[in-house]
Amino acid sequence: MVDLNEIWTEKYRPRTLDEVVGHEFIVERLKAFAKQKNIPNLLFAGPAGVGKTTSALALARDLYGENWKNNFLEMNASDERGIDIVRGKIKDFARVKPLDAPFKIIFLDESDALTPEAQQALRRTMEKYTHTTRFILSCNYSSKIIPPIQSRCAILRFKRIPDEKIEENIKDIAKKEGLDLREDGLKALISIVEGDMRNAINLLQSIAITSKVIDEERVYEVAAVLKPVEVKEIMDYAVKGDFLNARKYLSKVMLDKGLSGTDVIKAIHREILNLNIDDKTKARIIDKLGEAEFRIVEGGSDDIQLEAFLASILGVEE
Repeated sequence: MVDLNEIWTEKYRPRTLDEVVGHEFIVERLKAFAKQKNIPNLLFAGPAGVGKTTSALALARDLYGENWKNNFLEMNASDERGIDIVRGKIKDFARVKPLDAPFKIIFLDESDALTPEAQQALRRTMEKYTHTTRFILSCNYSSKIIPPIQSRCAILRFKRIPDEKIEENIKDIAKKEGLDLREDGLKALISIVEGDMRNAINLLQSIAITSKVIDEERVYEVAAVLKPVEVKEIMDYAVKGDFLNARKYLSKVMLDKGLSGTDVIKAIHREILNLNIDDKTKARIIDKLGEAEFRIVEGGSDDIQLEAFLASILGVEE
């Protein structure tokens, strides 16, 4: 089945390094590599949806031109994460001489999903085929990459896309697609995605399928997250000692929107600093929120842990 969101993301993905936004320092270095027609092994580290894969593809296009696919292999390590994939597909591609280029590129996305054994095999492959192949590894957490691989790569750390860059991009897409982008909808979308450009484009596409009007109500409805006003109401009940109403309202919004426990925790965490309570109380709430998230991740019941969280901050203002 065709994923319309992925089609939209690909449609508005930058084609060259000149089009990549939000990472000027990194783009400057990559352009220098492309100009010299030579690159070291690279490790792209950073959160999801900020342009790591896009930068790798744009670099390959700038290096090789129109025939870039002949000398570029893209793989996702989360799909094939064992040692066999390193000894098989990766090694077979690396050992073949490049076509009309000094070297080929193997781009290994989500490389932090590789097992330690696979990473050890990859380290040896990187050493052995350094004259014919360069590696670009992409990961969310560089700490999960073994030190021998990190030492063989130039590490580029990607940060979240600034809100103003996301706003600029979303406005441009909305204009090209003929969407009525309202100011409150734009602010809500930027608040939800938290610097994730891919998520912003996918969310915009999901809304645009059913409506040309992009406003706050539709953004929160499609994103299925708690609105700031809903979080505020739940927390107001709790900090004032009204446990039953806090529990009742939380249960209602979770059922209405089909939210999980971690969804609720993330929404509360986003809004805690905006609550009208003192800093000491905010710190205590965040501490309890972290404990609830840990217990849910470890297998605890969403309902029980969230109710325990509400109980732990009950009357915290008093």
